[in-house]
Amino acid sequence: MNDMKNAGLAAVLSFLICGLGQIYNGQIGKGIGFIVVYAISWALMVVLIGFITTPILWIWGMIDAYKVAEKINQQQRVTSTSV
Repeated sequence: MNDMKNAGLAAVLSFLICGLGQIYNGQIGKGIGFIVVYAISWALMVVLIGFITTPILWIWGMIDAYKVAEKINQQQRVTSTSV
């Protein structure tokens, strides 16, 4: 069973829609959480704080999706070599 994840694809998906990379990685709840918090952050642009939080969440989502995909791949490599 090959559950390897493409870290670049995970980051690009999160670039397109914040949280989509997490969903691709199998972290459904975390991905939905990112989407909801990102939407709230967009709404907060009305009171200006969103201009700070929105790009931070967007970048954080991309980095997190990439790093988690890499971690999944590393765990898969260890599991496949120990079997």
